[in-house]
Amino acid sequence: MKLHDDIHNYYEKLVVEDITKRNLESTYSDDVMADLCCTVLNQLPARYIRYDVDMEFYLPQTERIKMEQQVQTAIDVAISQVAKKKELQA
Repeated sequence: MKLHDDIHNYYEKLVVEDITKRNLESTYSDDVMADLCCTVLNQLPARYIRYDVDMEFYLPQTERIKMEQQVQTAIDVAISQVAKKKELQA
């Protein structure tokens, strides 16, 4: 078993989906995006899985919505932190 190949944190997928919806890649550099993603994921609980399909099949809709809301909030917080960091550097 290769840990990094066999399991992953399901929140990573949700974060990427929301970042894509917001088109943040066009707003921030790759370096800032890496910091932003770390900041977002550090605010969220870990939810390790092997297969996305299992999570999507067995996860109740209410829990999925809650997870998506947590991701949105974490991204909002990270964006404000990135904005503050930019202000300090200016």
